[in-house]
Amino acid sequence: MSPGCPVAAPEYNGLMKNSKYALGLDFGTNSVRALIVDVGSGNEVGTAIFDYPSGKAGILLDPKDANLARQNPADWILGVEKAVPAALAEAKKKVKGFDPAAVVGIGVDTTGSTPLPVDRAGKPLALYKEFKRNLDAQAWLWKDHTAHAEAAEITALAAAERPEYLAKCGGTYSSEWFWSKILHCLRVAPKAASAAFSWVEFADYIPGLLTGVTDPLKMKRSRCAAGHKAMFNAKWGGLPAKAFLAKLDPRLGELRDRLYDRTYTSDVAAGGLTGEWAKKLGLRPGIPVAVGAFDAHLGGVGAGVGTGRFVKIIGTSTCDICVWPAAKRLPDIPGLCGIVDGSVLPGYLGLEAGQSAVGDIFNWFVDVVEPGGPKRGSHAALTRGAAALEPGESGLLALDWHNGNRTVLVDQRLTGLILGLTLHTTPAEIYRALVEATAFGALTIIRRFEEYGVTVRDVVNCGGIAEKNPLVMQIYADVTGLPMRVARSGQTCALGAAMAGAVAAGKRGGGHATFAEAQAAMGGLKRAVFKPVAARHEVYLELYALYRALHDAFGARDWTGNLHHVMKELLAIKDRQRR
Repeated sequence: MSPGCPVAAPEYNGLMKNSKYALGLDFGTNSVRALIVDVGSGNEVGTAIFDYPSGKAGILLDPKDANLARQNPADWILGVEKAVPAALAEAKKKVKGFDPAAVVGIGVDTTGSTPLPVDRAGKPLALYKEFKRNLDAQAWLWKDHTAHAEAAEITALAAAERPEYLAKCGGTYSSEWFWSKILHCLRVAPKAASAAFSWVEFADYIPGLLTGVTDPLKMKRSRCAAGHKAMFNAKWGGLPAKAFLAKLDPRLGELRDRLYDRTYTSDVAAGGLTGEWAKKLGLRPGIPVAVGAFDAHLGGVGAGVGTGRFVKIIGTSTCDICVWPAAKRLPDIPGLCGIVDGSVLPGYLGLEAGQSAVGDIFNWFVDVVEPGGPKRGSHAALTRGAAALEPGESGLLALDWHNGNRTVLVDQRLTGLILGLTLHTTPAEIYRALVEATAFGALTIIRRFEEYGVTVRDVVNCGGIAEKNPLVMQIYADVTGLPMRVARSGQTCALGAAMAGAVAAGKRGGGHATFAEAQAAMGGLKRAVFKPVAARHEVYLELYALYRALHDAFGARDWTGNLHHVMKELLAIKDRQRR
């Protein structure tokens, strides 16, 4: 039976006798969220958010290099210290008789790939005075694309010598991932590179910090992070071969000996909460902290991912998560961000895809272009204007590549495009075209899954856009032809992390025996379902054919064809829809 979530939300009654709770820590791009969840009912009784103080909204940037995006690990530590006590305080106010001693487990999700250079003891270089202002000694945030040349080099070498490495990560290695970033650091930042004994993913660092297992050779490494971003696979002995890495750079080959040979799924405890951290946070010492995972993967768990369910975590970018029974054969799927056994749910292959920008595209239009000024150019005003339009009425077509393409082209050197502009084009028309472009990108991913036998029954959406903008959800339904559901929780990544904490605690520890059990008890969906409108879907299929023409012309090396018809057909659809 596939894991899943009940649709009906449990009724919150304030106090449940002998309730047990799990704590989910969700480390995002700009902030960390702490969420306390009743493991029996799914009631979310306490939450707190801490915004990272460093850089611009927590991101360290370089005005001379638009590809650079780093993060200060001191922000993560401070975030735990601030957010957890605040969430516990809210739970005490909300639940009569709440006792922090009833928290039985902790789960952690983070962005990724966000690797961090550390010393022999596992201390981040960035926490030392001499490296405090060195951007290369900070955490290399997931959205850092400075290593695009190294990613191409890794792809070329693997294609020539070890094609199996690429087969499990979609056929192309990305500049967003582990090895690309480290290789780039070795080449451009000798001081930081030589000081780093090892590199640790964000998802591994936090559980290690909380459990006191900071030694990079001893901490339990995440299957999710290793499999999707570092080409780890048991079929070839774990990480890529030392000889392969040494061909890229001898220092990269040497680094392999200072990494890891084994990985763990998130139902496993990384260790117990140390006494020092227990005192800081107000929790019991020794409670299990689950092995970490990436935010979208545990977000998929929180949204009830199961066979046939496609989960979209929509934020500044999107990550799409599916699972497939590990015992059932599945071919390699080109363009995916990985096919990894146990990365989402134990016993299932975790399938990851995504779009490099979605909310960021909408924000760009509002914050940078500012159509019509701050009042008429707000998200709300543009959404109202866009909602008054019919599919194809604007005559516009856009490509959603403002931050490159993550799936299925895996090319961060692609850029956005808006086609069909005239002297009468309005801001609302452009805004709708941008929303439609992200929907067409989503359909391209879904079709790639289905092309290789992964049937998509329904789509569950998570995140602020899914919760707050019904127009986006309706356009996604109309474009894909699939019903769009929305997760009940507004913080599914943190909820999935809390589920991991509950499962790490186990039944005897007051939690759950399996993720399926945790999903059934703690998860759920909103009752509203956005269903596709057949007439709109037909028009969108016409527009999608034109989108694919642009997609393949600009994104595929081997494309041959003619784009002469695209503008003409857009005008024909526009005229018909306006009549």
